[in-house]
Amino acid sequence: MSILRIDGTAMATNDSLVRILVADDNELIRSGLCSVLQSRAEWIVCGEAIDGKEALEKAIQLRPDVILVDVAMPHLNGFEAARCIHEQLPDSEILVVTEHDSKTLAALPSQPGVRGYVMKSRISVDLIQAVEAASKHQPVSMSPEQKPRDVAVAV
Repeated sequence: MSILRIDGTAMATNDSLVRILVADDNELIRSGLCSVLQSRAEWIVCGEAIDGKEALEKAIQLRPDVILVDVAMPHLNGFEAARCIHEQLPDSEILVVTEHDSKTLAALPSQPGVRGYVMKSRISVDLIQAVEAASKHQPVSMSPEQKPRDVAVAV
């Protein structure tokens, strides 16, 4: 496997790697997500974005397999970014990372392009499993403690 650096963004040339884009306006959260994701040898964070507009631009440019978007971002919120990304890249799987609780998520209508949700309070428990499932285009299952809809709902 070889890694190329283009404009400071890591890109893998190995097709077996899962390419992940992380979009969150909070640098600490974004950095933490990247650290957890890069702990898996077969995954690479191919890009980072600090707002919804940049997430859309980088998604189109980098064509990641999985995209993590925060709900509350400037310029385009996570749902708007997910909808726009899904229109351009229907094969990319999108996971929404949120501070919202299960009751709030359960009340949300289905969001176009969103494979599932990961609560920020449960990142250490659920992120790896959610990305693994999404990368295989499989339903993202919920932890028993999170039902009815804390982590994800298959789309």
